Amino acid sequence: MNHNSGTLYIVSAPSGAGKTSLVNALIKEDRQIRVSVSHTTRAMRPGEQHGVNYHFVVHEEFKALIAQGDFLEHAEVFGNFYGTSRSALQQTLDEGYDLILEIDWQGAQQVRRVMPDALSVFILPPSQQALRQRLDGRGQDSEEIIDGRMKEAVSEMVHYDEYDYVIINDDFNAALEDLKAVFRANRLVLRKQQQRNSGLLKELLS
Repeated sequence: MNHNSGTLYIVSAPSGAGKTSLVNALIKEDRQIRVSVSHTTRAMRPGEQHGVNYHFVVHEEFKALIAQGDFLEHAEVFGNFYGTSRSALQQTLDEGYDLILEIDWQGAQQVRRVMPDALSVFILPPSQQALRQRLDGRGQDSEEIIDGRMKEAVSEMVHYDEYDYVIINDDFNAALEDLKAVFRANRLVLRKQQQRNSGLLKELLS
C-alpha cells in the first residue's frame, strides 16, 4: 500500500441541496481529488463514456463481483444494478488520491461498516422553502410531485447526524470553501503529514 494513500470521503445530500455542483466545482480546483465511478448494468446513454460516467458491465459480470464480495454497497434500481467496487476504489486511494463517494445514507451505512476510516460530509439546504424552490426548478411540475420530492428529501435529511461534517449550502461559494476546508484540514493531520513529509521531518529532527 502506498505510504501516501488517499482518504475516502462519503458525500450525501437530499436532492436539490446542490451536492453535484459543489463536488464538480471542488474537483475542478483540486487535482488530488477523484470521484468514485460506480458499476452499473444499465445501458450506456448517448454521450456517456465507459469508465467516466460508469463502469458498464453485463448482469453476469455484476453478479460475479457480488459473489466475490467486491462491492462495498450495491442496489437494484428499476431492474438495473448499481454498485461501488472495493478494488477500483482501493486502487485510486493507493495512487494517493482522495476519493469522493456520492451515495445516500443507506449506502453510507454499508460503506462505513467495511471502511470505518472513511470521512463523511452531509450537505443541507438553508431552509425547506429554498429546497422547495430548487426542487420545483423550472416550475413545470405539479404540487403533488413537488410534495413527494420534499417528503423524500426530509427522509434523507433525518440522517444528517450520522455524518462527520455538515455543510449548509446557502451561499454556493461559502459552501464550496467549507467543503475545501474539510479536505485541506484532513491532509494536515499528523499521520498524513508524517507519511508525506517523512524526509523533511527526519532532517529537521536530526
